[in-house]
Amino acid sequence: MMLPDGVQWRSIDGETGLATRGEPVYGEATDGEWRRWDPHRSKVGAMLELEVETGLSGGETVLYLGAASGTTVSHIADFAGPTYAVEFAPRPMRDMVSVTESRPMLFPLLKDAREPETYAHVVEPVDLLIQDVATRGQARVAARNATFLRDAGRLLMAVKARSEDVTAEPEDVFESVKTELSETYELLETTSLEPYHEDHLGIVARPQ
Repeated sequence: MMLPDGVQWRSIDGETGLATRGEPVYGEATDGEWRRWDPHRSKVGAMLELEVETGLSGGETVLYLGAASGTTVSHIADFAGPTYAVEFAPRPMRDMVSVTESRPMLFPLLKDAREPETYAHVVEPVDLLIQDVATRGQARVAARNATFLRDAGRLLMAVKARSEDVTAEPEDVFESVKTELSETYELLETTSLEPYHEDHLGIVARPQ
């Protein structure tokens, strides 16, 4: 698997793993300008560790849904182009704003990913839509935000089974989400994110 430009396998503190170049954000181990990308703290980091063909190449325009306090999106912004980070909760958004100080191409948006019309006037067409939201209707969120994707763009999605339905078996949830998602997207790859994230499914897809 080819890593995106700006992402490398590096040995930091005696442990080899993925790393990007940028200011540290969440206490991650560093070596000079390089900082460890912890797959236990990042769904996208886990996908790369598991050699999923994410479609990340470096320099692309990104819309990130569910950015929280900026753990993963900070790594994305280290090597991507303009990166729009949508987060609904004010408290983590305050943390993410501090992450943008050293990342001028990272644009935080205090918005609800279920309502893309509220930020449609700000976000340009993107090469990559990354979704990591803790809500019911995760496939609907991805479908509603598909309008931002360029024709050759990619969806990179982490499905949280327990957020979708805490009472159902995760495999049943995943099948349901994939079925609904396939109405809008062509699914290219799906994989469990274990051992890094329990009851999570990683999905790579492209617009129909």
